[in-house]
Amino acid sequence: MPTKIALIIDNPANPDEFEKAYAEVRQAAEQLPKLQRLESAKVWPKEDGTATPAYRTLDLYFDSYDDASAAVATPAAAALFGALAGTQATFMGLFSDIEQ
Repeated sequence: MPTKIALIIDNPANPDEFEKAYAEVRQAAEQLPKLQRLESAKVWPKEDGTATPAYRTLDLYFDSYDDASAAVATPAAAALFGALAGTQATFMGLFSDIEQ
């Protein structure tokens, strides 16, 4: 079954510095084995301009749960999570079964 890993990234203390470091995060994510597609998105602020509970999402698509699970146990995943940790933003990851 197709699987998505959704990384939900909280609001960083310094958005400008985060964006500079985020380029490395994307590059690292693109190296994950068996990655089928990557979707990066910046969350819109609320209508009054205040921040939402998340700043960015990074969705990683795989053909199967097994492929996604194997990918997060590789050196490429260590580089991805290391790059994310280097941004100083907190994040959460979710594995999801894509319903079609």
